[in-house]
Amino acid sequence: MTGAPALDIDNFDLRGLPPEFYADPYPLFRRLREQSPVRLMPDGSYFLTRYRDLDAVYRDTAKYSSDKKAEFLPKYGDSPLYEHHTTSLVFNDPPLHTRVRRLIAGALTPRAIEDMQPAIVTLVDGLLDDLAARGEADIIAHFASAIPVEVIGNLLDVPRSERGPLREWSLAILGGLEPALTPAQTARGNAAVTEFLEYLEGLTARRRARPGDPSRDVLTRLISGEADGERLTAKELMHNCIFLLNAGHETTTNLIGNGIELLHRYPGERRRLIEEPAMIKTAVEEVLRFESSNQIGNRIAAAPVELGGVAMSQGTRITLCIAAANRDPGRFDDAESLDIARSPNRHLAFGAGAHVCAGISLARLEGQIALGRFIRRFPRFEILPGARRAQRARFRGFEILPARLN
Repeated sequence: MTGAPALDIDNFDLRGLPPEFYADPYPLFRRLREQSPVRLMPDGSYFLTRYRDLDAVYRDTAKYSSDKKAEFLPKYGDSPLYEHHTTSLVFNDPPLHTRVRRLIAGALTPRAIEDMQPAIVTLVDGLLDDLAARGEADIIAHFASAIPVEVIGNLLDVPRSERGPLREWSLAILGGLEPALTPAQTARGNAAVTEFLEYLEGLTARRRARPGDPSRDVLTRLISGEADGERLTAKELMHNCIFLLNAGHETTTNLIGNGIELLHRYPGERRRLIEEPAMIKTAVEEVLRFESSNQIGNRIAAAPVELGGVAMSQGTRITLCIAAANRDPGRFDDAESLDIARSPNRHLAFGAGAHVCAGISLARLEGQIALGRFIRRFPRFEILPGARRAQRARFRGFEILPARLN
């Protein structure tokens, strides 16, 4: 599917995107990268589309801040969404970012990730059995979204009987990050944060009374803190538990759904993977590059800077178009083609530098197991009419992806 003529760079504004943008934003991103790679937006921010510019911003945390307090207060007001997004790991600079990341990383060591593999395989195989029994199913509802909810639920040791609301809370909170919000979206996001916090108060109280293994249980590790006695405040603890679910849920769901759709859209690449199953690692990286689950990031200039020959004052807001950078021909050969054997493939789907995704190894493992075992089980699967993309600029994925499993 190609973008409609209405998608021209002169009228580009993230706060008012036409429906055809969500179907296929890549022609617009290509024109921006070629004609206006450091684009001044109507709201005074800049929109970056070249790989080298994004990589430079990601790696210079002194000049480019992740702190969003000044940006989010006018957007959210003094609300649960504001408190959440300005307290979570991803939208903070050191020292909070360093403290929280260190605590989380301690429970996501290579050994811990390796130990998770058998449980993820069992989970995926059970979901594949369910798909086979159905014959036709929505890949998102019955497969892609179920995997990260279970994995993150296990990391936080959330009882299975209590996991029902987690996906809807996550979708509502992350939906609040879109460039333009309706009052209904804002209300849903605020309600989701409030309900999630109420649930976590009870969960953390139970965990304090009966701690788990801090080398495996992220919630226990966050509660216990470091050996030197450093602890998160109650607010930091709660909001970073919410962040863990949200960060691990939406992007991994999109990775799996996008991967299955791409293997349907590119039958030659599907055949390559069927014939060479060991190619699954490079295939997952190519899915992440070609259809980046997280399409957009943000920074604020912490000092006067220059990017691509454009001078920016301190406080300038900068939007990083990951999706455009990951198809930059200045970085990737034949960048608009899907090549599941592509190597090297230093895409920016997980960011880069100090803020690179803390769960990068876990996300890769989930993607490899889910896509690899899906294609082995259903080599002749078909995507059916009725697929629907989520109408989001920041995250790219499907709301519905109906398939016949064979």
